[in-house]
Amino acid sequence: MSAEFVSPRPATIRSQLVLEVASELAGRRDYPYQQARAQMRPQGPGDWTYTLFGSDAPDAIYQGARREVDVAIINPSSLLTVAYRGAGPFAEPVPVRAVAVIPSLDWLGFAVHESTGLTSLADVKRQRYPLRVSLRAQRDHSVQVYVDEVLKAYDFTLADILAWGGQVSYDPGTPAEGRVDRVERGEVDAIFDEALTRFIPLAVKLGMRLLPLEEPVLRHLGDMGFRGSAIPRQTFPMLPDDVPALDFSGWPLYTHAEVAEDFIYGFCRALDARKARIPWQQPGPLPLDVMCRDTAAGPLDVPLHPGAERYWRDAGYL
Repeated sequence: MSAEFVSPRPATIRSQLVLEVASELAGRRDYPYQQARAQMRPQGPGDWTYTLFGSDAPDAIYQGARREVDVAIINPSSLLTVAYRGAGPFAEPVPVRAVAVIPSLDWLGFAVHESTGLTSLADVKRQRYPLRVSLRAQRDHSVQVYVDEVLKAYDFTLADILAWGGQVSYDPGTPAEGRVDRVERGEVDAIFDEALTRFIPLAVKLGMRLLPLEEPVLRHLGDMGFRGSAIPRQTFPMLPDDVPALDFSGWPLYTHAEVAEDFIYGFCRALDARKARIPWQQPGPLPLDVMCRDTAAGPLDVPLHPGAERYWRDAGYL
């Protein structure tokens, strides 16, 4: 009997992908750029000892726009679309282009305890409800952008929650890893976050409900580039109904529109060569046949870079 597959940590997946591609490129005798740059250091403060290459936070989009990096990764896909359209926190369209997108099905959830009596985020504004909210500790995580934009669509902010006597805490871990325990202890009555697959069963068991997003709000956010996607009762039978929500799927690799086509073509070729060595959230090699097209688990609403599109066609993936 084979050992049970254990999904690697997201940071491991993103970092190892970049390192494997750099290793493939640097190892080619006919490739002129055989030095790779990356940054590493011991845990904690101090100077960077070694330099690597990878990303997941929204700030990397700005770095790409400034041509400080040539290929980066963001989670989730829709945030790249928002940047491409110049909406939300992006004051103008960012000339990003997609290279591929790693499938990772997920949603953004607004979970509140049933004791609050809240059935919509509109209730929070209407009642000026003093919610005690737990958010992801990483302040530059994409989920913070999502939460800010959703609350803005409902015409209130986290600062308003504080002004109404509520609390906002930034807690380590995913919702299912430690933070749901804070609900059980009565320390918080709301968790706004992604990574819902393990969280939803625990949340429902503790008497929490997922607040649905109303259609006008979903349309408004959709115009900005955020993709709507219902959290399905078929997948989570403990839910009473499907929950209209925002999609939080996909880890797109992206680049700047002006990055040389041959470089991106070579990057994709190296990714293809190392696909069996790059871990992701399922067993087996990276599924490049779906990573270069729009799917539910890997939304792709940003145009492919010409170098990427040419390689995926040449290799038979498109």
